Amino acid sequence: MEKLKAAIVGLGRIASLLEDDALREKPCTHAGALAANPDCELVAGCDLDDERRRLFAEKWQVPVYADAAEMLDAHKPRILAIATHPDSHYRYCRLAADMGVPAVVCEKPLADSIGEARRIAGLSGLVIITNHERRYSEDYIRAKEILGGGGLGRLLSVRAVLYMGRTKRLLDVFWHDGTHLVDAIMFLAGSTLKHRRHWGAKLTAKVGTAWLEGELRGKAGAIPVVVELGAGRDHLVFEMEFSCERGRLRIGNGVFEVWESAPSPYAEQFFSLKCTGEAFSGPTGYFANMVRDVVACAREPGRLPVSGAADGLRVIEYLNSVKAWR
Repeated sequence: MEKLKAAIVGLGRIASLLEDDALREKPCTHAGALAANPDCELVAGCDLDDERRRLFAEKWQVPVYADAAEMLDAHKPRILAIATHPDSHYRYCRLAADMGVPAVVCEKPLADSIGEARRIAGLSGLVIITNHERRYSEDYIRAKEILGGGGLGRLLSVRAVLYMGRTKRLLDVFWHDGTHLVDAIMFLAGSTLKHRRHWGAKLTAKVGTAWLEGELRGKAGAIPVVVELGAGRDHLVFEMEFSCERGRLRIGNGVFEVWESAPSPYAEQFFSLKCTGEAFSGPTGYFANMVRDVVACAREPGRLPVSGAADGLRVIEYLNSVKAWR
């Protein structure tokens, strides 16, 4: 079968540069994943920055452009990865639609405003995959199986923690890094997250801790959710805890734990939580799985992606509601 031509607009960290990080699972960039997929051919890249174009051309041995329309016209790719700033996502998604690209991978957040996100989700003639990478990660896929399998009982509440450095505004952290956290919560619970209120530090602050209270709404009813959003830490934390009738599941960066209810060793006629010992190790395949999904969408008209524009829009709707409370 003929390989699908793929191109990238925006040649920064997530597009290519992070592939040089010795500690990250590979592939960990759009270019790395496209180049590694046997069904794809990486044919070109585009960026306004001269140095980024030079680095990309040297690493991947493909032509580079300063103008995206010129690149698309010259190579006519079937897949376009958009790894630019969110304020330009709609422009490039619209360009891809106008120039007949059937499948687009758009970096998160889907857009920088609710209006732009709705415009992207409303585009026709192409499939848009929002790169919420944890939907494609094998540990999160396994966690969803566990929560949906019924062994832990009904989901009752969710707690989540997000720390992303010392000096970023809490709102900026939540808009750019919380996109993954919010989408992961909705993906694992199979429900839509709604914001209710927050307390603690102001979201415009660069210090302190804020708590966001909301609820998941779906077939299981309203499930309370609390997110702790913190600054001033010299470490990164990204994790969630799903509390169920007969146990709990914790997952995040470097975390995968399943706890089940069992007779307590500390008191008669009581139950305690006991770790099952189930863990996750090895590659998660998050970027490789995403590229396999976009390949399938490009080849199969009408196929729904694992992480579509509608999923990206739901996250933006939630983030926008949090922003309105600041």
